[in-house]
Formats: sequence, C-alpha cells, structure tokens
Amino acid sequence: MAAGKGAGLPGQVVAFPARGGAGQVGFEREELQRILDLYGRMVAAGEWRDYAMDFDSKCATFAAFRRTAERPQARLEKRPALRNKQGMWTLFGEHGQVMKRGHDLANVLAPMERRLVKAVED
Repeated sequence: MAAGKGAGLPGQVVAFPARGGAGQVGFEREELQRILDLYGRMVAAGEWRDYAMDFDSKCATFAAFRRTAERPQARLEKRPALRNKQGMWTLFGEHGQVMKRGHDLANVLAPMERRLVKAVED
C-alpha cells in the first residue's frame, strides 16, 4: 500500500516546490517615502524630471533623470546581501561613480540633499 501515499491523489494538497533563493528585493514603505520625498523636492528645484525603478532578486534600484533620454543623474541601489559588509545602500553618480555607501539611507542620500540646498540657493 506504499503506492497509495504518492502525490496526485484526489483531495490531497501538494505544496509547490520551493523557489531558488529569496524572491524580489524591494523598498519598504518608509524607504520609498524618503526617496520620493527627495525626488519631489528635486523636481520642484528643476533638477530632476523623471524616475525609474527596477526590482530583481539581488537589488532594488531607483534612478532619477534630468531628462528622460539621458542616463540617470543619480542611482540608488539597495542590496540586502551587503547588509553586514559595507552597507546595503549605494548611491551612484551620473557616470557610475560611487558617491556614498552605507547602512543608513539618510546618510547615503546626504550628497543629494546637499545638492538640493545648492540648487535652491542659486
């Protein structure tokens, strides 16, 4: 009667196979609120006009553009795999250079905050 214990019997619930690794990385509500707050202030200052977000299994990316057809003026990545090393947040500049890395989103966004202060003073 061992054959009767197999999968596919009527009325039997069979679990889906486990997916390889974690699912999709995304932004938490508070993180996204902080990022979009900065984005809104940069739009009001005339610095940014468009944004894009990308999510995959390793990182979540927010990119801000001065014009839609250009490469992003700033790109923020969240990589949870780096949480215990150099920090899961990385801010990249327009040419791909790393502007800031860290564990705290507010500290990583600081260079963009300073840029906003300069834009408002002009």
